[in-house]
Order: sequence, then structure tokens, then C-alpha cells
Amino acid sequence: MKSAILILLSTLLPLAAHADAGNKHVLELFTSQGCYSCPPAEALLGELIESREDIVALEFHVDYWNDLVYGSAGKWEDPFSNNEYTQRQRRYNGRGLEGNSGVYTPQAVVNGQAAVVGSNGKAIDQLLKRPAPASALLVLDREAGSIRVGVSGKATAPAEVWLYRFDIRNVTDVGAGENKGKTLINHHVVREVRRLGEWAGRDQEYVVEGLDLDSGQGCAVVVQLPGQGPVLGADLCPS
Repeated sequence: MKSAILILLSTLLPLAAHADAGNKHVLELFTSQGCYSCPPAEALLGELIESREDIVALEFHVDYWNDLVYGSAGKWEDPFSNNEYTQRQRRYNGRGLEGNSGVYTPQAVVNGQAAVVGSNGKAIDQLLKRPAPASALLVLDREAGSIRVGVSGKATAPAEVWLYRFDIRNVTDVGAGENKGKTLINHHVVREVRRLGEWAGRDQEYVVEGLDLDSGQGCAVVVQLPGQGPVLGADLCPS
């Protein structure tokens, strides 16, 4: 996890002009390329990204599959795995989320509040039918090498503002482990997490410098209560 390079500004982006942008759900998928049952969940995530404009989808690759040996196929070290994402999943489990909580793959966490099996499209759809988080209104503007983030709204308690940089699409030929011989396609694979600061319900703006996104990368900003509590608002960075 890297520290954010940012400037807190007193002049806000024109938030009201973007008020009709709509609120978005946050869908986190905890997965691993070493997990035989994960590719269907990863494919479902890709379908949701393509079909819905009201979600911020983030794919976190855990590392606890990396040392598991699958018979003669051996073990596969997921190139996108990160122990911090394993710890993230464990923190969610420690909170006791609604639904099918625990530490397993594939697992989907929706809006920091509920967990289901990541390949269970019906269960995910039911969670996405609930109102999207709307306590924090975000406005994101992208400039060369930087992102301007404006946050407004109401908060009953201080929250945290996070930026996630991700690869839009990755294709991997798996040479070992449970998925040996398969070509896996992953979407919105998180590669960097930055904490931008706190938000307590007042209008606030950040400029995040040093964020060089190539053509295959994107980012998202999420406002969430501390300790990976409920999500208050989220949006994707403009392309």
C-alpha cells in the first residue's frame, strides 16, 4: 500500500453539476488463479462490468492459494496476488458481514456490508437491487498524471477516502495448479491502494498527483467507514 501524494484544496469541483450521475454499488471479488471454482466468478464480474453502469467492480487476488500443491499439477503463484488483499478479506470476515461470510474464494462483498459466493449471480443481483450508497457524492476529474476528487454530502461519523488503481483486463495462461492449461481472463484487478484521507461530511477536494495510468489501467474512489465498514459512496475515474 502506497501513501497518497495529494493536495487538499479549498475550491471545490462543481458538485451540483454532476448530481445526476447516479450512485454506484461497490462489488469486491476475492479470488485466485490457483482456485478451480474461481473462473466462473471472474467471468461473472466481467459480465457485470459490461452490462451495468451502477457498479464499481474491484478484483482482489489473495495469496493463500500460492503454496497449495494440486497433485502432479503442482502449485501456481498468482502473479496478481498480494498478502494485503488476504488481510483485507480477513478484516471483512472479522466484522461479521451479512450472508455467507468467511475467508474463501470466490467471495463477493457488496458495499462493505454483505458477502456471497462470487459465482452466485442470483445472490449478487439481489444485493444490487438494494439502494446504492448515497451518503457521499463524488465528482472525479482526470488530468495529465493526476485525479481531482471532490466529496460532498452528509456523514454521521468520520469516513475514509480510498483510491484503487486497477488493470482493466488481464489474460494469463496458467501453467500449473488447479487451473493448469487454462487461459484465464481477469477484470479490474487491483494493483495499488491509496488512502487519500478522512471525510467528515463537509465539502472537501483532493488532487492526487503522480497517478500515471496507461491505456490498460483505470481507477476508482471509494468513501467507506473505518475498519472496512459500510460504503458511503463510490465512483470510477473518468477515462
